[in-house]
Amino acid sequence: MAETAKPAPTVAKSPYQEVVVHPLVLLSVVDHYRRVEEDDSEDKRVLGVLLGEHRKGRLDVTSSFAVPFEEDENDPSIWFLDHSYLEKMGGMFRRINAKEKIVGWYSTGPKIHTADLDIHALFAEYCAAPVFCIIDVRPDQVGIPTSAYLCENETSADGTAKDTKTFVHLPSSIEAFEAEEIGVEHLLRDVKDNTVSTLATRVGEKMQSLKGLEKRLKEVKKYMELVVDGVLPLNHEILGHLQDVFNLLPNLNLEQYVKAFAVKTNDMMLVMYLASLIRSVVALHALIANKQSNKEKEKEMDVKLLEALRPKKEGKEGPESAKEEVEGKK
Repeated sequence: MAETAKPAPTVAKSPYQEVVVHPLVLLSVVDHYRRVEEDDSEDKRVLGVLLGEHRKGRLDVTSSFAVPFEEDENDPSIWFLDHSYLEKMGGMFRRINAKEKIVGWYSTGPKIHTADLDIHALFAEYCAAPVFCIIDVRPDQVGIPTSAYLCENETSADGTAKDTKTFVHLPSSIEAFEAEEIGVEHLLRDVKDNTVSTLATRVGEKMQSLKGLEKRLKEVKKYMELVVDGVLPLNHEILGHLQDVFNLLPNLNLEQYVKAFAVKTNDMMLVMYLASLIRSVVALHALIANKQSNKEKEKEMDVKLLEALRPKKEGKEGPESAKEEVEGKK
């Protein structure tokens, strides 16, 4: 007898359609994390407040500030956050820019912790619908380092279970205003010259892209396995996006694609072959020129040595007689 599927729980509609994190926030969070890491040898997360504006379903997180935070590693339910410092800094930021309001809080995660729901409830006292943003500061991670969440009441469809609070994922992106773009370009110019493109940098960028693609494919595979096992409910919107991805994939079995790939590969291999030949010729030319230069330098040193050791002959200068002797020996 077939089992009846359990009704999926319903979640209240989110007031935000997208969360946009600006570069100044990322720089501030990284600086906060590095300062705490220098003072404490343990690798622990840091917390702070997010400031921004809400316009037509889009939340722009334009600024942030750190907040003193401590938590017990053995008991995650025990934590401390400085309320007075938060309120004092919030008031100072309101004096500087009245448009920027408290819109949520951030954590360096890199995952959601047990006490995050309680911390989120605390920030709900300072704004109506606070946003929880996890900003991953680990340099070895690929992809967008931000993940946005909103706390919603999860209600079961049959109404038997008690309402529970849960974090709902929100689409997030990284964008910048024109002034911020100029500042970021100047900052990156001091760290790395983007105008110089070498083979190593291009290969490194390709490798990072492939690692990001592999990570996303593993996430899709894990999600599909959980759906098949019945752990997660079926989401038709996600399956529709996956179907669109598969529909956009080209059919590599067509003769035109096979021929095009072969021609492209042969052209690239020809360029690499010519580059290897040119590099070999240039290396041989440099080797021959180096040998000739060394031979001339040895000849000059022999002339100077004979000039210093041998007395001058009558009617002839020292260097000329020494040069004749060296040439006679050779």
